[in-house]
Amino acid sequence: MAVLHPRLSVSAISSFGWTFEQDLAFWRDAGITLVGAALHKVVPYGADQAADELAAAGIAVANVVGSMGFHLDQPERWEEERAAAVDGLDVARRLGSPVLSMTPGPPGVLSADEAAEAFVVAVDPVLDAGVERGVRVAFEHTTPMRRDLGFVTTLADAVELAERADLGVCVELNNAWVEMHLDRTIARGVGAFAFVQVSDAVAGSVTTPDRAVPGDGDIPLESLLGRLLEAGYQGTFDLEVIGPRIEQEGYASAIGRGATWVSAVLTRLGA
Repeated sequence: MAVLHPRLSVSAISSFGWTFEQDLAFWRDAGITLVGAALHKVVPYGADQAADELAAAGIAVANVVGSMGFHLDQPERWEEERAAAVDGLDVARRLGSPVLSMTPGPPGVLSADEAAEAFVVAVDPVLDAGVERGVRVAFEHTTPMRRDLGFVTTLADAVELAERADLGVCVELNNAWVEMHLDRTIARGVGAFAFVQVSDAVAGSVTTPDRAVPGDGDIPLESLLGRLLEAGYQGTFDLEVIGPRIEQEGYASAIGRGATWVSAVLTRLGA
């Protein structure tokens, strides 16, 4: 694999079926030194041991993903779900990650407006815990096909909600690229962008997730990355590919091609 751009991280979601041990071995062999960690892999392995082994390998953690948010129409569950999110913050702190990203959670019977109001209340103690631990709490906007994960389905709505709740935003380009007024949204929200997830998509797919290796699909990624940089975005770009195309190709190949492609684009853009 070519030398990767210093602002590019490789998400453990891109090798979804591997364990932490397998991820770590691959990262070492491939010379990957900046990664996104996944709670569902780190927690069974042990955060302390994972942190020690990452440090020994010279691998830094740019973000941690996997906190599942709240059942927003069931406030009786929020205390337990807050505790789980705080556990995620503790893992992020132990790994040295500046960010923990969550999905807001399913709205259930609530409208989007009602769910937004509920989320602001539900997440507030988690934000306080993040400040105490020096870890920024961010949330990801999701596809409308995954209402089981969240109700925020556009970057524009994510920016508005982040302003209301003082949250960071995990920008998912695979979901945002179809939006109108995207330059306006980026300019408005760039200060809240905690990190940017990069993958490609093939128009016409009705499967989720069904991400493609950057450069293989229809998203104008170089243009989008350039617009983010022009707006003043200073954070990391996270390669997160998942779905049948990635499984068929194999993790090592898909990650290698994707990381090389994104690195070349970021270098060309002067990131």
